[in-house]
Amino acid sequence: MRRSTSPTPHRRAMNAWVKLARAANAVGSRLARRLAEHDLTESQFGVLDALYHLGPLHQRDLALKILRTTGNVTLVVDNLERRKLVQRERGGEDRRFVKVRLTAAGEDLIRTVFPQHSDAVATELAVLSPDEHRQLTRLCRRLATAPGSDTGQ
Repeated sequence: MRRSTSPTPHRRAMNAWVKLARAANAVGSRLARRLAEHDLTESQFGVLDALYHLGPLHQRDLALKILRTTGNVTLVVDNLERRKLVQRERGGEDRRFVKVRLTAAGEDLIRTVFPQHSDAVATELAVLSPDEHRQLTRLCRRLATAPGSDTGQ
């Protein structure tokens, strides 16, 4: 059976998806190596970043913010708490709700790491022009908020 050389909508979509996934994985891997120099995973950085910029958050809100499951965030917060970078506070009336806040050590670490990470992201994306940055942002937002998606971010 011979494959058709004319691109069908499915073939174009699959090709675009593979390119998008490969680019995200390549850039993500390079950025993750830089975070590892600070003994942080991408999820740990995401939690510290969210807490630094938004203040104390409930674990379920952290999960939504960093696009992880609540179970994954529990493990991430466990590890950050072990390192004394965050602390948990149980709610008064409803103890199921756990708020997470940065400790002084966590704030010191994210203040150091965030500018370096921001610079690394800028360096990774410097291959794109400002117009391409805007296009990429617009296209990613469209994909993320397409009908049937479960996110409005």
